Amino acid sequence: MTYLLALDQGTSSCRSIVFNERGDLLSSAQLELPQIFPQPGWVEHDALEIWRLQITTTREAIAKAGISADQIKALGITNQRETTVVWNRKTGLPIHHAIVWQDRRAEPTCVQLRARGLSDAIRDKTGLLVDAYFSGTKLKWLLDHVPNARSQANNGELAFGTIDSWLIWQLTEGRVHATDVSNASRTMLFNVRSNTWDAELLKALDIPANLMPTVQPSASLFGETSASLLGHAIPIGGVAGDQQSALFGQACFKAGMAKNTYGTGCFMLMHTGEKFETSHNGLITTSAAQVTNTPEYALEGSVFVGGAVVQWLRDGLGAIKGSHEVQTLAQSVPDSGGVIVVPAFTGLGAPYWAPHARGSITGLTRGTTLAHIARAALESIAFQSAALLQAMSRDAVQAGGAPVSELRVDGGACVNDLLMQFQADLLGIAVVRPAVTETTALGAAYLAGLTIGVFGSLDELSALWRSERRFLPSLHRDRAAELMAQWEHAVQQTVL
Repeated sequence: MTYLLALDQGTSSCRSIVFNERGDLLSSAQLELPQIFPQPGWVEHDALEIWRLQITTTREAIAKAGISADQIKALGITNQRETTVVWNRKTGLPIHHAIVWQDRRAEPTCVQLRARGLSDAIRDKTGLLVDAYFSGTKLKWLLDHVPNARSQANNGELAFGTIDSWLIWQLTEGRVHATDVSNASRTMLFNVRSNTWDAELLKALDIPANLMPTVQPSASLFGETSASLLGHAIPIGGVAGDQQSALFGQACFKAGMAKNTYGTGCFMLMHTGEKFETSHNGLITTSAAQVTNTPEYALEGSVFVGGAVVQWLRDGLGAIKGSHEVQTLAQSVPDSGGVIVVPAFTGLGAPYWAPHARGSITGLTRGTTLAHIARAALESIAFQSAALLQAMSRDAVQAGGAPVSELRVDGGACVNDLLMQFQADLLGIAVVRPAVTETTALGAAYLAGLTIGVFGSLDELSALWRSERRFLPSLHRDRAAELMAQWEHAVQQTVL
């Protein structure tokens, strides 16, 4: 039997999963990652804690599989993407907590970039809108606000990385400072047309080039783990940001194929092949996971608060004791009773891009119960995703293609049948849940397997993908349109 290991470092947890060469999940281990909220709109992680939890789950997953490290052909890494770490090259210690992708503290820098008229140049080179979501402005904040950081950076003493780079550094004990194209494309500093760091963008944000990691294709050899960590050196053969990794794990290799991941946020990607498509409907262009040096792209829409709304029900409102209880509570009422929850806790992402929006609950009556609010909170995940897919389909049609005809889904919340059915009802197309829902980790394993030669081609990987359930729309299209109109009205109330 051939074994592949995936390290899946997410926003809310660190996971490690062992797969076999058929893509079957053999074992997994997961630990929750503490969230740090220094002030409203700020979100941080302890990078050293990320490493501790990740290596702990890695060892546990290998032990659970009943194998040893020397039986693992290769490992792949997938990660929360825009989360930013800066560390000292000599000591290996971070100079500050990691600034998480949800964090909004860099918005003033974005205002300045827009005022300087750089929005069009940034979008043309990176495919991204100017937003505090992306890593570049977070990196500038760290250099500007951490004592001595800028002088240390100018002296070549510091290293920047997204979480993949941080894990590669740790796994190789500082021998490798690298990233892949998909993670680099999320920094607002990377030219996705040439697959290189852009000197003009680095200068615009006053970031020394010596901070930046080497960029490689997603399926390539990034080095080997130190033998002392796991008992045997394992090749690091695949790296991709979590959403591009999920697109890869869903076998969406061709233009027009789309997936949605229901995690802490929701992330919808549609592959556009080797064509750089600029969205006219509030989406961004990003690099897809690449198996060669040839650039490949995807259109993407990001929902900042997806499954995190369930955490809010648990931790903020105390409506449930555990996340698994939300479906039962939501199903205790036939519908949301006209209640709409817009979970704009950290602003709204695509297709609205409203950083100053704040969450709201509308449609409350004397008869509203926690069950109605729970159902509306769950439905908010589907509403936001439907807005993304509608924008994506408009872009596809405007580019001469066809609307998205099927949505492949993954992530923790996709196991919720009520949510998936409501998603299909809103969209009017099939929502397809795969047999292996851990497609983010699977994509990383597939990339590593391609590099090492476990898999011979993308066609071989496509043949391994299989569905577990298809959710078909059952709601009349007029009613679906009414519901979407109510949602959009509620969104406008949060933006004003």
